[in-house]
Amino acid sequence: MEANRICSLCPRRCNAPRSLHSGDGFCKMGTIPRVARASLHMWEEPVISGKNGSGTVFFSGCTLRCVYCQNHDISAKCFGREISCERLAQIFFELEKAGAHNINLVTATHFVPAVIKAFEFYRPSVPVVYNCSGYESEQTINALAPFVDIWLPDFKYSDNGLAKALSGAADYFEVAKKAIALMASLAPDVVIENGIMKKGVIVRHLVLPGHTKNSLGVLETLDEMFLSRNVLVSLMSQYTPEREVDDFPELSRRVTKREYQKVFAKLSELDFDGFAQEPSSAKKEYTPPFDLQGVLP
Repeated sequence: MEANRICSLCPRRCNAPRSLHSGDGFCKMGTIPRVARASLHMWEEPVISGKNGSGTVFFSGCTLRCVYCQNHDISAKCFGREISCERLAQIFFELEKAGAHNINLVTATHFVPAVIKAFEFYRPSVPVVYNCSGYESEQTINALAPFVDIWLPDFKYSDNGLAKALSGAADYFEVAKKAIALMASLAPDVVIENGIMKKGVIVRHLVLPGHTKNSLGVLETLDEMFLSRNVLVSLMSQYTPEREVDDFPELSRRVTKREYQKVFAKLSELDFDGFAQEPSSAKKEYTPPFDLQGVLP
């Protein structure tokens, strides 16, 4: 890890100085990894969670910070504890020893150099999942390529106006499209053994209330990108309003059954393999408590 690193890890390319403990960039993070929770997680896609759970490591801070984020306490408020790269490597080992089917790095973009350093201390024998917003630079993806087996990006927006309003990223569509294409080129085949994913790409999309047009655009873009259907698509209905979003009243409610069925019908029409959540998954209990579980020795 470098002190006073001039950072260009994410597509915002802040070129802002980051010390060990703080930073002037969009994410406001230093270069020492900050983690809010490390535990077996049962609520990922079935091929990720399996029977034992996914070994999730939730990193604090975010390069996107969507206004509706269900992990707001860690993404915007940056709750978590700083740990060394050696401790991060120990966490990988502990999760693997507990039976995790994989090591699942959740929102780690701004800590990628530290994550790579941790892999020098311990390289998991189970697959590594890179679980991200889709807003990734080619440079960072390529740096991770030797270590990541499964890419799990969101594809949030086909509408850059909506991306700017909700996530402050007016270039989201173009950036995510390019990033996901690169991930798919690095993991061109989906490999599933005994119901557990070993390699490949799963593209997630969360349906937002009042924005089905955006969702249809995402699915249509994936249709154009992946004629060979060599990625899985995960359609998510779990949006749960956690707090008032004053400027966006439509986000104060859950997705309606009609809205979700409209998007699901498009997914079915396009014939992607993958997953679709039940509308009943829109519950707060599916968001894990961020309580430093598994973070400290």
